Amino acid sequence: MAHREFSENFDLAGKRAVITGAASGIGFEIAKMYARKGADIIVFDRTDSEELKQYVEGLGREYLGYVGDITKGSDRQVVVDAAIARFGKIDILVNCAGVGLIEKAVDMTEEMWDLTMNVNLKGMFMLNQIVGRTMIENGGGKIINMASQAGIIALDKHIAYGVAKAGVIYMTKLLCYEWAQYNINVNAISPTVILTPMGEAAWEGEVGEVFKKKIPARRFGYPEEVAACAVFLASDAA
Repeated sequence: MAHREFSENFDLAGKRAVITGAASGIGFEIAKMYARKGADIIVFDRTDSEELKQYVEGLGREYLGYVGDITKGSDRQVVVDAAIARFGKIDILVNCAGVGLIEKAVDMTEEMWDLTMNVNLKGMFMLNQIVGRTMIENGGGKIINMASQAGIIALDKHIAYGVAKAGVIYMTKLLCYEWAQYNINVNAISPTVILTPMGEAAWEGEVGEVFKKKIPARRFGYPEEVAACAVFLASDAA
C-alpha cells in the first residue's frame, strides 16, 4: 500500500537537492523550480550565482553554494560533506554540469575529448558514487542524470559529446539495476536542443533552422520544460 500513497502535487517540501551546473542553463531553472516546490538547494558549479541565491532564499528555502570543479575528487567530496554537515542528508542529486565541445571526428583533439569525458561522464559517475553511498546509508533517494538525444542518435560534430552522453545513459541503467534495492531511483533526461546559452551558441543561424525541420514540434526546447521533468522524477510520484 505504501507505493500507492504519494503526493499528487509533486511536492518537494523538506527535500535537500544537490544540483551541479546550476549557476546557468538547465540546472539554474531546475534549482528555481525545486525551490518553488519547497526544496532546499545545494549548488555545485564553477561559479556561484548571487541571483539564484537571492531567488531561493526569497522563497524561504535554504541555499548552499559551492564553487568547485566536478573533475576533481577533492571538490566532489567537499560539496557532499558540506551538504551532509548542513542538512544531515541528501535526498536528491541532479547532474547538470557539462561541456559542449563540438568538432568533426577527424579534427577532434585529445584535449577536447578528455575534457568532455572528464566533465560529462567521469565526473558525473564519481559524484553519483559518493552521493549514492550516502543515500544507501540514509534509506534512499532520487538521482537524475542529464543525458541527451545526442547519446541516442548521431549528430554532426558531436563525437565526444555523444559518446559521453551514451555513457551517461548506460550508467543510469546500471545504477538503476544495482541501487533499486536500496530505494534509490536513478533516471536520465535526454533532451534535444534546449535554448540555454550553450544550446543557442551551437545551433544558431541556418544550422538551427535546418535542424528544427527534423524535430516533430518544429522548435527547440526551453530549460523550464526540462526542469518540469526533473520535478516529477524527484517527487514521490516517480
